[in-house]
Amino acid sequence: MNLDRIGFAYNPTKEAALELRERAEGWCQAQGIPHWSAPAGECKTLVDQLPGTGALVVLGGDGTFLRAARAVAEVDIPLLGVNLGKVGFLSKVETSDLESVLRQLVDGEFEIDSRMGLQATIRPGGHPAVGETFFALNEIAVVRGSLARVCRLDVEIGPSHLATFTADGLVVSSPTGSTGYSFSAGGPIVDPTSRNLVVTPIAGYLTAIRSVVVSPRHTVRIRVVDAYDVLMSADGREDRRLAIGDVVEVCEFGRPIRLIAPIGAVPFWDLLRKKSELLPS
Repeated sequence: MNLDRIGFAYNPTKEAALELRERAEGWCQAQGIPHWSAPAGECKTLVDQLPGTGALVVLGGDGTFLRAARAVAEVDIPLLGVNLGKVGFLSKVETSDLESVLRQLVDGEFEIDSRMGLQATIRPGGHPAVGETFFALNEIAVVRGSLARVCRLDVEIGPSHLATFTADGLVVSSPTGSTGYSFSAGGPIVDPTSRNLVVTPIAGYLTAIRSVVVSPRHTVRIRVVDAYDVLMSADGREDRRLAIGDVVEVCEFGRPIRLIAPIGAVPFWDLLRKKSELLPS
């Protein structure tokens, strides 16, 4: 599989990302490779440019990657992350390798990892016929707002009632997102190419259930039983305020999100070990 047109999504607030975009575009111009670029947060611009593009290369940290992923959820194009962040679990490439990896892309020297995404639907008042839908690659979180008051959240998995949590909130993560917010809340790290939903309460009060791993056949339903201020967040990017009685349904997204793995890229578990060594003990 060869690529004849490359898109670049970048973080416009980082000088390093702007410099990297200039490097990437300069390389493409020198090689005669058609290309385009746009800020990762401008979803409509990305979606308009993606048709006819062989790959979308993301220049930034994990936050930039997650913003770009929203666009490829609408137009099925593979993603490659070039890491400018401190951790960068979603990125397969460091900035020093940019030109060599672009050459690999053009020559078709890469593999594709299929990742499970999430779809969340807010049902106001729990009404099954009304809903607003969101995409997330990492996680859907139902969390308390700015005031330090806990929420009561009733959680069902498929046809079964799991628990009613009194907590700061609840995270439903994909396997890719298991190294993020879910892990910080006490959830397990799972293989990112697997297909599961990880359900983890945040600072749960007097609960024996810390985290559960759920089949993608099931939908997780979270009903707001009691809360002073609560919202739903998709990948920390889109926030919607919820009211008592609202239901958030989380399930597997309709198709995989394709991530590019260049030949010779560091395997996930080796990357996890190396990134973990960079974190403060």
